[in-house]
Amino acid sequence: MKFGEKFSVYLETNQGRFVKNCRHVEYKRLKKVLKRCRSCRAINDSPSVDDNGDEAAFSQFCQLESCQLIEMRKILNSYLDVQTGSSELVLAKFFSELMKEATDIAGCFSSRVRQLLQFHIHGGAQRYFTFLRYCFAAPKRKTAQECRMLTEYVMMNAMAMRKILKKYDKIHSSANGSKFKSKMRAEHTEILQSPWLMELGAFCKNFNERRGDTGGLHNPFLFDLTDSAPTMTLILPDNVKLEYNLTCAICLDLVFNPYALSCGHIFCKSCACSAASVMVFQGLKAANTESKCPVCREVGVYTKAVHMMELDLLLKKECKEYWKERLVTERADMVKQTKVYWETQTEYMIGY
Repeated sequence: MKFGEKFSVYLETNQGRFVKNCRHVEYKRLKKVLKRCRSCRAINDSPSVDDNGDEAAFSQFCQLESCQLIEMRKILNSYLDVQTGSSELVLAKFFSELMKEATDIAGCFSSRVRQLLQFHIHGGAQRYFTFLRYCFAAPKRKTAQECRMLTEYVMMNAMAMRKILKKYDKIHSSANGSKFKSKMRAEHTEILQSPWLMELGAFCKNFNERRGDTGGLHNPFLFDLTDSAPTMTLILPDNVKLEYNLTCAICLDLVFNPYALSCGHIFCKSCACSAASVMVFQGLKAANTESKCPVCREVGVYTKAVHMMELDLLLKKECKEYWKERLVTERADMVKQTKVYWETQTEYMIGY
């Protein structure tokens, strides 16, 4: 079965339960658009067009109303870093709509994962009230089913996006699709680079272990925490493997109490606080808005940092000795920092 058929079956199967409330890649419609572009290319490659007028002819055909994709030049410039005259006539609306879909998909996914994790992480009375709200909001929803649907939602839309961009580059003999993927990563709309995807993977594993079930919930996430380079691997339906590094780029060790900055890079909380020049007990929210990520040097990435509690819970269970050692060390450092901080504040207030 081709991917287009698989994607259509996926949408039909989940239409009433999940997809209708979330945005998805308009794969069938975008594929039809690219077929029109292929027709333009075929006319352009006909013998009636000489080699010197090849690019100009293609630009003219792409301006036809049948393509229905030409928009203002500024839209293209905001999504692609191209300056050539022929590239300015490249299907601008195609990329603008694709970017909107990617943004909506990433927003929907992160929102649903946060809602799913609330019940699992909270404890005591807070967990009880969260459970009641969860039940009244969607009485038929089950945690395992929601987890499976979210995982499938990510994989199917990511594959659809990748295939559309690959097809675009093939038809137009360009690298604009690859540039668009780089632009999505830079704007943090690439769903496969979302820290919430790693949280979902950790949640799937934790949820299975809590139920004592290792095979009931299909989990395409694999964790290798024993190697010198700990990783999480996501296996897509087409057997493509994506690896996520779980090593802190500052201490070069397995992340402890991990936080993901808004740029997507993951660090230990203490390491991230040190890089942002704030105390551990103050937290990353106290970081200066001009503070930069230690890896990519992006500004303002600390204020929207995500505490990866499910990943931390997984590491606590899988690497018990390491986690205990780091906990003792981190507590000692935090007590020391707190003492120094209040001594400094006291000296500032009373003058000695």
